[in-house]
Amino acid sequence: MKQGNIGGQAVLEGVMLRSPSRQAVAVRTASGEIVTNVSPLVPLAKRWPVLGFPLIRGVVALYESMSGAISSLAMSANLAEPEEQVTPLQLTLVAVVSLALGVGLFFLLPAVLVNPLARICGQGSFLLNLLESIVRIILFISYLLLVGLSKDIRRTFEYHGAEHKTIMCWEQDKPLTAQAAATCSRFHPRCGTSFLLLVVVLSILVFSLFSPPNLWAKLGLRLALLPLLAGLSYELIKWTAKSASLVARLLLAPGLALQRLTTREPDAGQLEVALAALAGVIDPGEE
Repeated sequence: MKQGNIGGQAVLEGVMLRSPSRQAVAVRTASGEIVTNVSPLVPLAKRWPVLGFPLIRGVVALYESMSGAISSLAMSANLAEPEEQVTPLQLTLVAVVSLALGVGLFFLLPAVLVNPLARICGQGSFLLNLLESIVRIILFISYLLLVGLSKDIRRTFEYHGAEHKTIMCWEQDKPLTAQAAATCSRFHPRCGTSFLLLVVVLSILVFSLFSPPNLWAKLGLRLALLPLLAGLSYELIKWTAKSASLVARLLLAPGLALQRLTTREPDAGQLEVALAALAGVIDPGEE
């Protein structure tokens, strides 16, 4: 099996894939043609090695992934719907607002909702933080179920499945064809869905260690600890993706199960788009 150094995401009518040196966006246009754009990448850790240190590299990888996501979404939107041009600045503003809403909904609101129980459970207790995380998971799953009702989102989830199947096809040394990719699993251990779930699970422990009695101080500390949670989750998901141990499989299981909500089985045409993106990021000698 090849080293897992390719990741990506679904975009509008397409797939974006990233390797350490290239990013490729493949989109199916209204005419049925597959258009692929490949651009070189220079990871920040290559410019400043300190950014490649454990814990720090997780936050850097998250930043680079978000930057790549914004540019690829703008590109896919303009290719899929050329009559409505979208600029990277517009998508950046949307991403900032979405990130703020996501942090508020999934990390701050649960703390506010369970805070009245502090008198019963004890301020900063493990039980209070466990209840907060349960609320956080319920909100997260409810959100995924709600957005999954949208026809457009379901189609994006199909491209998400195509992305996973194509990466699995390459990592398992299978022929890079739609037929071979279709036989691969649409659940991948390095998926962003699994990453977010790990963040939630680790927050139970981390927030229990740092939980001041004042609600406003608690909320401020929640925000301050997010980079640490992201760094820890990144290291853990890299380890679980490579390890065959029972502990790793147990840690992976919830995230893989959650991907049933964020991926759908793709059709052959969607797999062809994902394979076009893959061709843009792998070296010829790796095929």
